[in-house]
Amino acid sequence: MNEISVAIVDDDALIVSLLNDFLQKQEGIRICSTSGSGEEFLEMLEDKKQVPDVLILDLKMKKTSGIEVTAHLKSAYPEIRTIVMSSHYKRSFMGFMLKTGVAAFVPKGISPQQLIEIVNEVYQKGFFFLSDQLEIIREQVSSKAPAPKLIENNSLSEREIEILKLICYQKTAKEIGEQLFIAPRTVEGHKNNLFIKTGAKNIAGLVIFAVQNNFIETADIPLI
Repeated sequence: MNEISVAIVDDDALIVSLLNDFLQKQEGIRICSTSGSGEEFLEMLEDKKQVPDVLILDLKMKKTSGIEVTAHLKSAYPEIRTIVMSSHYKRSFMGFMLKTGVAAFVPKGISPQQLIEIVNEVYQKGFFFLSDQLEIIREQVSSKAPAPKLIENNSLSEREIEILKLICYQKTAKEIGEQLFIAPRTVEGHKNNLFIKTGAKNIAGLVIFAVQNNFIETADIPLI
């Protein structure tokens, strides 16, 4: 697996120091930047100094909040996979977090080992759900989110539907390619077409689209 570049943004200097020291020691992970505020991180991105694969972001910070950071990243840097890790974690925020393009939303009380697993899952598959979050997604996305822009089922090819379902089953491009006997590059091409056709900005958006349009049931999405 390629080395994962990770950025940390939190206005608690102790948290930043502990996360930095811990993650730097993990094989396959490289800390590319640490920031004590949202505005510092966004300024760094604008200077093109470091664009991380994965961002670990606090939610409540002075001046620029985590919510404002995610809103900017969704439009300007959709390739960055954001893990919001907050002491203000509430399951009721889950639907909103997904709509802002967050790949994972977890409490600061998670174990260090679980954090490593989350970083790897988010990097490889684009999203991570805690076991109690799927029901929240069902409630919030299906009943409270704005009506989706529906597309006709036949506007997706059979192959695209196959790949959409396998993405929801948390399969990587390599795993999908092996199962369907096609190259990973071909899988990525179909995935890009899915983004264009569905309007989704990230993998979590594809999962939501698949649920909303009855391609898959939330109960069928495997728990991590």
